[in-house]
Amino acid sequence: MSGGKLDPIDRKILAELQADGRMTNVELSRRVGISAPPCLRRVRTLEEGGLIRGYHAKVDPRALGFEVGVFAMVGLIKQAEADLVAFETLCRAWPLVRECHMLNGEIDFLLKCVAPDLSTFQSFLTGQLTSAPNVASVKTSLVIRAAKDEPGVPFDVLEARAEQG
Repeated sequence: MSGGKLDPIDRKILAELQADGRMTNVELSRRVGISAPPCLRRVRTLEEGGLIRGYHAKVDPRALGFEVGVFAMVGLIKQAEADLVAFETLCRAWPLVRECHMLNGEIDFLLKCVAPDLSTFQSFLTGQLTSAPNVASVKTSLVIRAAKDEPGVPFDVLEARAEQG
């Protein structure tokens, strides 16, 4: 199932669940204008099709004691597919790494990391990240503050494209 094959009700279901994944199916069906049983079937189809990958609480890292946020820009020595997959596997195993994105250009990977304090991040940086196999360089930037942190996609843009198509 691709985003282009969704009807307006499916897109509305996705938008509503992206905004509030905790709402009941009855509330969701009311918001999208269909009865509960077909709404639940559509949600399950969206889940099975991979358009809904999960439901998560958005927690505040700082409120939980993770005072340090860091973006790490990683350059690898070799970029063969096996090397890229090996680095991605390492990233998935490191708890402080919350996101890992492969990029094109001068930087091979951008990592979003959190840590309770700077010394914990520094230990991770020197003990694991920079010493990992195939890592050529790591540049880091500390997060001062986040001006925007929105999950998912902008459904108003998706709707505007659907109306044009």
